[in-house]
Amino acid sequence: MLRAAGVGAGDEVIVPAYGNAEVAEAAVLAGAMPVFADIDPRTYCLDPEAVDAVVTPRTAAVVAVHRFGNQADIAGLHAVGQRHALLVLEHAEPDAPRDGIAQRQAYASYLNGRLTGVITPAGGAAHSHQYVVRVPGNGRPDRDAFARAVRARGVDCRVPVKTPLHRTPKYWRDVELPQTERAADETLALPVDASLTRRELQRIVSACNALGGLLQPAF
Repeated sequence: MLRAAGVGAGDEVIVPAYGNAEVAEAAVLAGAMPVFADIDPRTYCLDPEAVDAVVTPRTAAVVAVHRFGNQADIAGLHAVGQRHALLVLEHAEPDAPRDGIAQRQAYASYLNGRLTGVITPAGGAAHSHQYVVRVPGNGRPDRDAFARAVRARGVDCRVPVKTPLHRTPKYWRDVELPQTERAADETLALPVDASLTRRELQRIVSACNALGGLLQPAF
């Protein structure tokens, strides 16, 4: 899409640093330079104000990635695009398989209503492969230690984004993206697939709630 729009050498493309390298790599393959903007901490998608702050005369496009079933603020990004005459493109993560969506939605609602040891997602988890919670990193509990303890209790979990792109060798930038870095430090994906049993759901709740009594508000 970037090439078809005429984006190429000398151009900049604003992309999120929170996530995989696919979109940044697409900018590079088009001959442009990826520029990273910070995210909204609730959706994990590009924050229009943060995008506006990194626009330069060389900026040609913005690529918004919808993350974890959450939608980017497309209206806000289009407003920025219109103000600066930028192309705004959307890139969606793969949806969860359609079979079992109702079950995943019910499981996500169950977890949202019972988890107190973590901060539950704002929404959209039923339509994503990942149910992503936050374990604030204010000393205790620590996300990585929390994940190890949850796994020891028989709950499968994983860190969805281990290192933001602007802190990787290939895409290193000397920029501060506080919400991106905080999300990478705090997020944890818990299982919410349709094959879970009621006992497994209860185990997730029990394990997380037993470990989480020291959380502080994230926002």
